[in-house]
Amino acid sequence: GWLMVPSLLCSVISAAICVERFWTLRATQIVPKNLLVQVWNWIRSNEMDNKKLRELRAGSPLGQILAAGNHKRGREQMKESIEEVAGHVVHEMERYLNTLGTVAAVTPLLGLLGTVIGMIKVFTAIKLEGTGNAAVLAGGISEALITTAAGLSVAIPSLFFFRFFQRRVDELV
Repeated sequence: GWLMVPSLLCSVISAAICVERFWTLRATQIVPKNLLVQVWNWIRSNEMDNKKLRELRAGSPLGQILAAGNHKRGREQMKESIEEVAGHVVHEMERYLNTLGTVAAVTPLLGLLGTVIGMIKVFTAIKLEGTGNAAVLAGGISEALITTAAGLSVAIPSLFFFRFFQRRVDELV
């Protein structure tokens, strides 16, 4: 029935978000190996200049946070700057996760709506033709079961990956 269109749309949205988040939330992308050691060496050898700061900001989210902490104005301003940038970085890491959670919550409801509509068709057919025409009854029951299965088959992986990516963000943070 027509409820398969939003279910298919939700599955495409969910798949796109999962692919994008797998690509974006790679540990090597967020927290490159040896970055902290490299920055510490730059600071120790007094090589930290504007060029290196720009390079650091552009390199990774951790680099953005470390670059924000490079203040000569005092410890409190440094902490505030790091916290502000870290908040933005975490927000970026959590991008689209609410949408993925919404897809996980909405698709079973779409399936349930399909079930209700299918059962209404079955009862309407029973009212009009009686219980003797099994083909008419089977069509409504089939529609009800297909939309339910479609809703669940989108919702279950969406919920799994929603939780998976939430955990990944927590680990990286």
